[in-house]
Amino acid sequence: MKKEKVLAIILGGGKGTRLFPLTKDRAKPAVPFAGKYRIVDIPISNCINCDFRQIYLLTQFNSASLHNHISNTYLFDQFSNGFVEILSAEQTMTSESWFQGTADAVRKNLKHFRDQEADYYLILSGDQLYRMDFKKMLQRHKETGADLTIAAKPISRMQATGLGIVGTDSDGMITKFYEKPSPDADISDYKVNADYLESSLNVRADEGNEYLASMGIYIFSAKAMEEALSGDETDFGKEIIPGLLGHKKLTSYLFDGFWEDIGTIKAFYECNIDLATVKPKFNFYDEEMPIYTHRRFLPASKINFCNISSSLTSEGSIITNAYIVNSIIGVRTIIESGASLDGVYVMGSTYYETETQKEENRRLGRPNIGIGKGTIIKKAIIDMNARIGDGCRIGIDDIPRPDCDNEAYSIHDGIIVINKLAVINNGTIL
Repeated sequence: MKKEKVLAIILGGGKGTRLFPLTKDRAKPAVPFAGKYRIVDIPISNCINCDFRQIYLLTQFNSASLHNHISNTYLFDQFSNGFVEILSAEQTMTSESWFQGTADAVRKNLKHFRDQEADYYLILSGDQLYRMDFKKMLQRHKETGADLTIAAKPISRMQATGLGIVGTDSDGMITKFYEKPSPDADISDYKVNADYLESSLNVRADEGNEYLASMGIYIFSAKAMEEALSGDETDFGKEIIPGLLGHKKLTSYLFDGFWEDIGTIKAFYECNIDLATVKPKFNFYDEEMPIYTHRRFLPASKINFCNISSSLTSEGSIITNAYIVNSIIGVRTIIESGASLDGVYVMGSTYYETETQKEENRRLGRPNIGIGKGTIIKKAIIDMNARIGDGCRIGIDDIPRPDCDNEAYSIHDGIIVINKLAVINNGTIL
């Protein structure tokens, strides 16, 4: 008997403008996350933990660093038949356009997916933080005989704006769908079925979970997806799902764990900083369902005479006589004596500078990679390989800062982002 096959498809997103400048030179899934990971490690790890090891990643912008990370990280043995393969937008004899939306991206790659002869397609977003057992979702899909299963999370009315809202009957079968209602839209008819919510999650409906939001996680039966993508619709939420209502069998799978879209600078910053709290909303310390990433074979971090609290320090860092609180220190980060960091995500470095390179820095009058002596930084993101000199003051006052994008730094939602490879000279005040 043929074993049923699940093919996972991760949508890498578009230009990532909401995460600019972190996406200036890299694809959104390749943005460093939580000190030692990349955003794309989250959906890939969820797939691997569920033994879904045939994974495609669709992307079209700045994919070089993403290719490098994937090729160096996800190497399956020849007996598992597993792979993580990147499919970039390409010109063909039938199409010269880039991906026009989520559904269009999948449609244009169907020729690659068909070769795998999958029974089910698992479609995931590349910019969300969560941990889910997709096997349970697949079981729900099979038990209901659905053509499409949508993962849904209970939310409040305030959270409903900007998300796809799912309406179901008492069995969880989807009867209606509202894509991104405005704040003043009347969606009272979409309130969660109380019996379904209580029977599925053992919680009662109230103002905090009175609606169900689509998480952008779908399981399609193979034939149903081929038929759904036979037209020219470009987006799953706006067109495909509403078009299937009344024609195909749609069901929901309720999820009540932590789930967060990390597609904006504000959300990205807050998600990272929360990881360093005493009780973070997302738990990386789960041996049953770990999050995987590139093996760097770096030494343990060296901490010299420091005061560090509610912070994470990644491997390979050297921190001397520093005060660090509510912060994340990425791989190979060098922090010099007297530095102070509060609410800072330092992404770290891709290499250690040699003594010859440091001598060249002194000759050129530029700082070494890392954080210089006596520098104070608050509420900021420091991108990879940034050079911040001695005695700098970054974000230390509470004055409002308008959004801006400059060569060395940007400001979005009041958060200062020091750009990748930026040089911040000694004594700079931002």
